[in-house]
Amino acid sequence: MTDTARYTRSDFQTEQEVRWCPGCGDYTILATVQSYLAGLDFDRDKHVFISGIGCSSRFPYYMNTYGIHSVHGRAPAVASGVATANPDLTVWVVTGDGDGLSIGGNHLIHALRRNVNLKILLFNNEIYGLTKGQYSPTSEQGKRTKTSPLGSIDYPFNPVSLALGSEATFVARTIDMDRKHMTAVIDKAYHHEGAAFIEIYQNCNVFNDKAFAELTSREVRDENRVYLEDGKPIVFGKDNEHGIVIGVTGAEIVNVADVGIDAIHVHNEAEPEPGVAFALSRLSLGPHGPTPIGVFRNITRPSYGRLMAQQLLDAQEAKGPGDLHALIRSSGTWTA
Repeated sequence: MTDTARYTRSDFQTEQEVRWCPGCGDYTILATVQSYLAGLDFDRDKHVFISGIGCSSRFPYYMNTYGIHSVHGRAPAVASGVATANPDLTVWVVTGDGDGLSIGGNHLIHALRRNVNLKILLFNNEIYGLTKGQYSPTSEQGKRTKTSPLGSIDYPFNPVSLALGSEATFVARTIDMDRKHMTAVIDKAYHHEGAAFIEIYQNCNVFNDKAFAELTSREVRDENRVYLEDGKPIVFGKDNEHGIVIGVTGAEIVNVADVGIDAIHVHNEAEPEPGVAFALSRLSLGPHGPTPIGVFRNITRPSYGRLMAQQLLDAQEAKGPGDLHALIRSSGTWTA
């Protein structure tokens, strides 16, 4: 981050009343994003926030930037058009586990696959909050809700695994209550070329309160937060007594004293192949027990916009300027 004192957080706040339930984790995410952007040496009117439908999708109303409150699940598609046509903009997608992984799942995975230059913030509260408490694609099996009164029988998505399987070039996870960690992750995503995906564990204190208590409660969080730090052995626990090794069956938890620190896996977020990152993402299905947070993958690959611009430039140099009139009347048109 560049400390230029060019903006303050208030410059990114709007006159709109922020209308989330008191105590909602969205407030912390909003404040974190506003504070982070205020510290950048980047024009405020070059940020665009695009959302779909859901509690998280109110975000553009509260950001004093350009923004679009789009159609349910279609924010990545709308944002892809904006980012590709306007490469000088920083385009943010704000979505939720319902909006992004249910009706919008296909749009999300293809934006990641294409490596469109987007910063995607997926607020995961493991519930449908706006529509008053139905189970979502990330709700755990057995979850009793208005639409699963006997307990959900669906197997939930792991958003980080999904993003890695979609060949995303940047994949991370953070927690709404840890502003310092969230800021560091957002900063890495901001400086990444291409699609940057961040899953944010976000507490819905009305319909799914304390869903992430094992990662946020002072009593047990040290035993369950597994911080991924580039170039460092993956250890955790109050005294870093536990560690992660990568075995033939995936990521495994061991006692450091039993295997020695040299046996502990050293995290490399720039590993070209996503296999190890995927193994780490499978360490926990949800926020229960030891759960990795941080950047799983951060690799370099040309963005969709850059490749398209180069393709058009090459075509123009080879064939000259295009002729739209001739194209419309070329062969292949249908005549009654």
